[in-house]
Amino acid sequence: MPAPAYAHTQAGRLHLAFGPLAFAFGVAAMWPGVDATARSVFVMLAAVFGIVTAAFATLTVRDEGDHLAVRFGPLPLFATRIAYADVTGVRRERSDLLDGWGLHWVPGRGWIWNLWGFDCVRIERGGRAVRVGTDDPGGLEAFLRDRTAARAPA
Repeated sequence: MPAPAYAHTQAGRLHLAFGPLAFAFGVAAMWPGVDATARSVFVMLAAVFGIVTAAFATLTVRDEGDHLAVRFGPLPLFATRIAYADVTGVRRERSDLLDGWGLHWVPGRGWIWNLWGFDCVRIERGGRAVRVGTDDPGGLEAFLRDRTAARAPA
């Protein structure tokens, strides 16, 4: 199988805090003398922080032939595919603190897939938009323009 025309994985930073929190809640759950209710809460918190750590440590953006794949990882709970045929515009942007990090929909701005930082590429698909955060905005934008012949939206 030939190498993809574009593949980039960005490492985040928040998992560096969430991992130790998962560990700390796990230790607290096993601490002698902890009552059953507190133990249950600590186990739940350890699991939540552990899953968040594993699901949002990296963001991989990869060409997969007829579409762009965007996936958080290494635990692949959240992924999307953007068909090149649907792309009507591409432009480099910057998100802000109101956009936040992670995966969510922002009213008036569309979906954002962002792991860390504020650089992103806005991908228009008709009247819908998705912004993909990256520490390689120039490379991703150039690749998408070449692949889709999309022009910058007005």
